Amino acid sequence: MSQNLIKNENNDKSLDNTLRPDKWTEYIGQEIVKKNLQILIEAARQRNEAIDHLLFYGPPGLGKTTLAYLIAKESQAQIKATSGPAIERVGDLASILSNLGPKDILFIDEIHRLNKLIEEVLYPAMENRTLDIIIGKGPGARTIQIELQPFTLIAATTRPALLSSPLRSRFGGGIFRLDFYKKEEIERILERSANILGISLSAEATSEISLRSRFTPRLANRLLKRCRDYSQIHNKNIIDEKSVKETLKLLEIDELGLERNDKRVLEIIISKFNGGPVGIKTIAAAASEEEATIEEVYEPYLMQLGFLERTGRGRVATPKAYEHLGIQVPTIQNRLI
Repeated sequence: MSQNLIKNENNDKSLDNTLRPDKWTEYIGQEIVKKNLQILIEAARQRNEAIDHLLFYGPPGLGKTTLAYLIAKESQAQIKATSGPAIERVGDLASILSNLGPKDILFIDEIHRLNKLIEEVLYPAMENRTLDIIIGKGPGARTIQIELQPFTLIAATTRPALLSSPLRSRFGGGIFRLDFYKKEEIERILERSANILGISLSAEATSEISLRSRFTPRLANRLLKRCRDYSQIHNKNIIDEKSVKETLKLLEIDELGLERNDKRVLEIIISKFNGGPVGIKTIAAAASEEEATIEEVYEPYLMQLGFLERTGRGRVATPKAYEHLGIQVPTIQNRLI
């Protein structure tokens, strides 16, 4: 990877952090979740205790990481962030936990990818704030117990079903699902981001981007940045509706936010399997994609639009999917309602 490419990626990450809300009033959407968290934070503050452990789940890009950092700032706590795949050994987790100070927050993203042996070490740490370490093997093995400072674990996942019941049950602060945003909320997010970036954005352009953003803040901001690039290259002082449409046409994103691969999944189900039902493994093989990618990246939004159904026999493309792709719906469709 060239140094210029590395620099550009770092700049983009820095820009993403700049656009991330820095206080509760700037965090748009997820109102019920925010109200519950504010009560939780204030109650813990009044008792002078660490916040109970929290789990956030939902599709990518909806603000799970942002919420973790906002909670840390609101509660005036230090936060240390990692991810499930990054914790490879029990010693890694022990080192992280033993270095947490009183009321510190540990944020673990993609916690569903945590090794099961490491997960078991978390149980007493979360419940009793102790760390049980086994030294040695066989008859001579012994266990030492390390007392931990009162801390808060905030975890995020896109696949809550992969978490074990014992782990889920230890999130005493609550398990919160983050839902897709409303169009009006995405428009407010875009207006805030445009103001931060110093961009002039017409109302029509804001509406057009929000319609194609999959109701997801991260994607909305990404599209805004690409529209800014297009307008800059074409010497436009304002991002208007025409600029947005031309930018997203180049990116192959249609008027509902579907990208080429989204359509490809639907086209495979329709053209190769008569609209379904068809199993996820078969779709993944035909699309040359991983099952997890289809389940986590493509399916949630296709289901949100009503283009895809999950049945006991597999995935089924709905008449709305046929209509959107301009394909005639068969008179008798092989599908299970």
